[in-house]
Amino acid sequence: MDRHELRRLDYSLTEDHKDLQAAYRQFFKTHCDIETVRAAEPSGFDKSLWERLCGMGATTMGLPEAVGGDGATLVDLTLVAEEIGRALAPVPWIDHVVAARLLARLGVLESAEIVAGTQLVALDPQQVAPSGARLIPAGSIADHILVRDCSGDGAVVQLGFSTRPAKVDNIGKLPMAWVDPATADSRTVVAGGAQAFAEYQRALDEWRLLTAAALVGLVEETMTIAAEFAKTRYTLGVPISTLQGISHPLANIAITVHGGRGLARRAAWFLDNEPDERPELGPSAFVFMAEEAAKAATMAVHVQGGLGVSAEAAATAYLVRARGWALAGGDPGAAAVRIAQIVSARESQSAPNVKG
Repeated sequence: MDRHELRRLDYSLTEDHKDLQAAYRQFFKTHCDIETVRAAEPSGFDKSLWERLCGMGATTMGLPEAVGGDGATLVDLTLVAEEIGRALAPVPWIDHVVAARLLARLGVLESAEIVAGTQLVALDPQQVAPSGARLIPAGSIADHILVRDCSGDGAVVQLGFSTRPAKVDNIGKLPMAWVDPATADSRTVVAGGAQAFAEYQRALDEWRLLTAAALVGLVEETMTIAAEFAKTRYTLGVPISTLQGISHPLANIAITVHGGRGLARRAAWFLDNEPDERPELGPSAFVFMAEEAAKAATMAVHVQGGLGVSAEAAATAYLVRARGWALAGGDPGAAAVRIAQIVSARESQSAPNVKG
């Protein structure tokens, strides 16, 4: 039997997986309550939380052992991403880990500070790279920023700024900034050619996959908040959770969580083990969760009525991030176009050559 045959269909977690996720869930439960999330909104970044997270090994886990990492799989990383989404953690973990993994694959990750997370690295996650300034999700706090050079062969360029770009306000409450490669104080071409292009594309797929996993955790916590409210709120002598107008939408959110989680884990497994077999799965998980997360979070706010839309309500914090995180890498429609291109190319290759 092919050693991968069962895992192509079975994406259940091992005990080690469950222990890993439980550890990070407890970490964020202890160190990242909603007050911590709110307090970090002006900058989009909680430095103390980031340092604690790095101390957990969250930045090294996804890197190869050859560069000082722990060699974790993408499935492992999706579990951490889920907990980041569940807690709305104001840390650029996805951006940093994806960018560091890209540098490692290109053979240029030589900074122990990046490996440890004491220096932050970010990347431009847009599917179609703009020719000038672009919004980078962690652009206002990153020490190094990776972009593609649109003027040449798509080389991967590392930018440095003596003064970090200013944070711009955004509904995702991210440390987002406009970054113009032309104004960088340092500009280093780290790799070029077809390999660099392919590796950057993989980084984009990883960024979307982990963002999808974060949205799964976000939606599940949103559902929990709404469900707990619905069980304690009464109308006409019965809890509103017994009403079909409440219970059915909450059941739909549960289906979204289950479907998005399964798709993300399946995409992670294929990207790790058979990356050329189903490359559309990562973008598919992202497109699905980008659309469904906003719907689910909106419904959770509706369940709570006027309380849900109040400024201090946790549901509001989840709603704005459900919308904002999905847009951090540009238009999700660009990922949908990539899915169509992958599927179309595969169908063209498999179609029989019929001569008239």
